[in-house]
Amino acid sequence: MMETFSHLSLGFGVALTMQNIALCFVGCLVGTLIGVLPGVGPIATISILLPITFGLDPTGALIMLAGIYYGAQYGGSTTAILVNIPGEATAVVTTLDGHQMAKQGRAGIALGTAAIGSFVAGCVATVAIAALGAPLTKMALLFGPAEYFSLMVMGLCFAVVLARGSILKAFCMIMLGLLLSTVGTDLETGQERLSFGIPALSDGIDFSVLAMGVFGFAEVLRNLENPEARDVVKAKIGRLLPGWSDIKQSVAPVLRGTAIGGVLGILPGNGAVLGPFASYTMEKKLAKDPSRFGKGAIEGVAGPESANNAGAQTAFIPLLTLGIPPNAVMALMVGAMTIHGIIPGPQVMTRNPELFWGMIASMWIGNLMLLVINLPLVGMWVKLLQVPYRLMFPAILIFCCIGIYSVNNQPMDVAFTAMFGLFGYLLIKLGFEPAPMLLGFVLGKLMEEKLRQALIISRGSFVTFVERPISAGLLVVAVLVLVVALLPSISKKRDEVFTE
Repeated sequence: MMETFSHLSLGFGVALTMQNIALCFVGCLVGTLIGVLPGVGPIATISILLPITFGLDPTGALIMLAGIYYGAQYGGSTTAILVNIPGEATAVVTTLDGHQMAKQGRAGIALGTAAIGSFVAGCVATVAIAALGAPLTKMALLFGPAEYFSLMVMGLCFAVVLARGSILKAFCMIMLGLLLSTVGTDLETGQERLSFGIPALSDGIDFSVLAMGVFGFAEVLRNLENPEARDVVKAKIGRLLPGWSDIKQSVAPVLRGTAIGGVLGILPGNGAVLGPFASYTMEKKLAKDPSRFGKGAIEGVAGPESANNAGAQTAFIPLLTLGIPPNAVMALMVGAMTIHGIIPGPQVMTRNPELFWGMIASMWIGNLMLLVINLPLVGMWVKLLQVPYRLMFPAILIFCCIGIYSVNNQPMDVAFTAMFGLFGYLLIKLGFEPAPMLLGFVLGKLMEEKLRQALIISRGSFVTFVERPISAGLLVVAVLVLVVALLPSISKKRDEVFTE
């Protein structure tokens, strides 16, 4: 316990410098902004802003990017409540009761409940990260190459099962991501692989090029195809602080939502997205009068919003302790760490304690900032919601092109980004989700490295992966997850959940 407190004091010492406070504020503000504006998600935004972080120190860069991620979870609820359009995928559930509350003249109460629930969940999740960080890191230090390879296989299996759409399509996306990660010169043999004689591909596909194309450009094309009609609530927002009766109704859902979201956020494969849905289902089942849900029940806002923010923050646990990204945003974080020369994994805590504990401390500061940013600036967010998308997308594209060109000063990078943008748009049209592909791409190089190391140690014997107890256990879990997901009854239920 005393060791954790000393680490936290180190973290607050790092997070409370003027530069890091400013970067945390910028991240939270930008995150809230892109959460509020439909059609601009955290994945696309972080992809666009990656080049800007090159000039920052690693800790400051990751503090800002983290702020964008959990800030977007806050901002998504504003759009969901006021416009009935989820600004973020995880805010879909909030539209059900939040918008109904707004129509009844209780928009302020809904916004206040969402902000306070998110703040409580964020603080609890940050404490969980601090408490679990050290034990998990010590456990991860016991891992060898075989265990790391098996852990990544298990993570990708979870990603397949928890991705939207068919399991076969998600599996294909994972394999495509792994294939793309092999493009370029093999560092051990010096042989070029899958470069097709194109000099620009001899160093491999740049992470920021792929991410910005598949998520930035493709998202713009998708939104232009489906322009949304924004019906901003005309009624007065009213007071933002919930009354005593509202608080009494919200306390239990907030605590339950925090617990559900916190646990699901740790799961590899975007389990954090399922948190709000699971919370809403639980609140509806526990309610004395389930018919209230969908008609303005405050529990339908408090629980899912708490689960949303708790999951967004506990998603950092596998990233910071094991170096395994549980979702596409965390994959971008891995890319950012790699760009700054930091190898994700258990060594981060011992080799870069300022980065590890500075990020954790900044999360608490960021949650406090978001509470201050969200409630007083509601009027400004309402004005922004009235800006049509056709006026925003040219600025987004210009910013993308400038950002990607500034990475290597190569015009070819901009061309590749545009190509990946068209490819990403095609994937979306065909019903493929690009997020598993990004996870496969990020983990591909590390998986290949660990596979080679394990085989060198075992003199080429694949038996090493089942001889070592931890590695064998992880592979068994991976196989079980896939087998259970493929069972007809489970597969049908899974499709129903994602359809809903």
